[in-house]
Amino acid sequence: MIDPGKSVPLTLYDAIQAVPVIPVIVLQRVSDAIPVAEALIEGGISIFEITMRTNAALPGIEKIATQFPEAFTGVGTVLNQEQAKQAVESGAQFIVSPGTDRATVEFAVASGIPIIPGVSTASEVQHARNLGLHVLKFFPAGAAGGIAMLNAFSSVFSDVQFVPTGGVTANNLADYLALPNVVACGGSWLAPARLVADGQFREISQLTLEAIEIARGTQS
Repeated sequence: MIDPGKSVPLTLYDAIQAVPVIPVIVLQRVSDAIPVAEALIEGGISIFEITMRTNAALPGIEKIATQFPEAFTGVGTVLNQEQAKQAVESGAQFIVSPGTDRATVEFAVASGIPIIPGVSTASEVQHARNLGLHVLKFFPAGAAGGIAMLNAFSSVFSDVQFVPTGGVTANNLADYLALPNVVACGGSWLAPARLVADGQFREISQLTLEAIEIARGTQS
C-alpha cells in the first residue's frame, strides 16, 4: 500500500512552493555539473532536475549532491525502477519521470524518496492519484493541452497539484503559475544546452533571476 503522505516530503514541497521553478538540466559533460549548479544557485534556485538522457547524468548528480548538500538534487527522465535505483545510489533526492510506472513509484515510496511522475490525460492522473500521489508532472504541457487542460483537471482532481513541464518558457511561466493547481513549473530554458556548451554560466544565472522575478510576481 502506497502512503499518500510520503509522496512529497514537506521540506521539498516547501522548497518548490518558495521558488516554484525547477530547472531541467541535460548534462553532456560531467565537468559542467558544478558550474551549472553554481550558476543556478547564484541566481536563486537550489533545486535541480538532472535528466537521465546522457552518460554524464549519474556522475553529475553525484558531484552536485556532494558539493551542495543543502540543495535538492533530483533526477529526471526516469523510465524504470533500475534507473531510479542507480540515481538514488548516486545521490538523487527526488525522482521525476515522463510517465507513471507503478514499480518505480513503489520503489521511491519504499525508499522515502519523493517522486513526481508524469501524466498527460485524465486516466493517467486518476491512476497516479490512486497510487497515492498528489503532486504530478504534467508533461508535455504544451502539447497536452496546456493551461486549458490544467483548468479542466482542476474541477475533477481538486486534491492534485501539477508541475507543468514541456513547452514552459519565461513567456508563459506567469500564466501557468497563476493556476491554483500548479505548484511549480519545470523547464530547460533556465540552463539551455547552448549556454552550457559555451560555458555561458553568467547568462544562466541571469535567466534564473528573471524566472524568480516572474514567479514572485504571481505570488504577490
